[in-house]
Amino acid sequence: MSTRHRPAARPTRRLAPLTFLLLAAAPFAHAGDADAPPTAEAPAADNPLSATVSVSSQYISRGIRQTWGGPAAMASVDYAHPSGWSAGTSVINVSDKFIENGTVEWDLYGGYSGSAGPIGWSAMVYWYKYPGARISATDTSFDYGELSAGLAWKTLYARYNYTFSRDFFGITNARGTGYLDVGADQPLTKSLTLNLHAGDGRVAGSGNGIWDWRDLKAGLTHKLEDGWTVALNYTRAIGATGIYNSYTTGVPRADGRLAVSNVARRAVVLSLTRKF
Repeated sequence: MSTRHRPAARPTRRLAPLTFLLLAAAPFAHAGDADAPPTAEAPAADNPLSATVSVSSQYISRGIRQTWGGPAAMASVDYAHPSGWSAGTSVINVSDKFIENGTVEWDLYGGYSGSAGPIGWSAMVYWYKYPGARISATDTSFDYGELSAGLAWKTLYARYNYTFSRDFFGITNARGTGYLDVGADQPLTKSLTLNLHAGDGRVAGSGNGIWDWRDLKAGLTHKLEDGWTVALNYTRAIGATGIYNSYTTGVPRADGRLAVSNVARRAVVLSLTRKF
């Protein structure tokens, strides 16, 4: 479930629309790249396929609000072979106020996981697509790809995502952008788990450091019957320059006004998930 990613104005003043458009982009991850530890746990040999559906009060990826504060729905299909190989795809809605001409994030991913004694590890590749979404000022696509390597020990995990595509979420010449994800999933009872996460994103390329950010998340996950799970999370992001505090695509709405929001501010997110 990553990943966020976007454009914005500095909090102390408004930038001209053209400047917004030239900035149009920023960092994050995604439905297929959720904040979860890598695992070497093999699926049942007679059931390598699974499907997941989820609804949430909003979609926040790597601390950034992808649905502009609105609700989100996600669906995924995954194949996991007992040998450790896996592949999958997921889709989730996003807001065109956050991604220019974008309404859907489509993730494709696959890789291998295993273990060495008490240490679990994973190596994955992700491709994030935003059908129809482009920055009009530069004709740059939001699509990009990442390589991910992760380690897990008991309830602790660490993962690093590396952008291998030339561009990163609309930011040109940003190959080498990295996102470090560390956290813990500590069982409190048989059905209740404490989830903790911290992330650090660094955008590669000359002048792209204005998009660097960090994010934090803490929450509880409760397993219900028949494959249902409910989660409540507190999350927030902190931009290196405050550029996310007045974020906009720079494209005026029908009334001629710009949609501007603090996409990094703190939030509480409620979600309900069912795995089949």
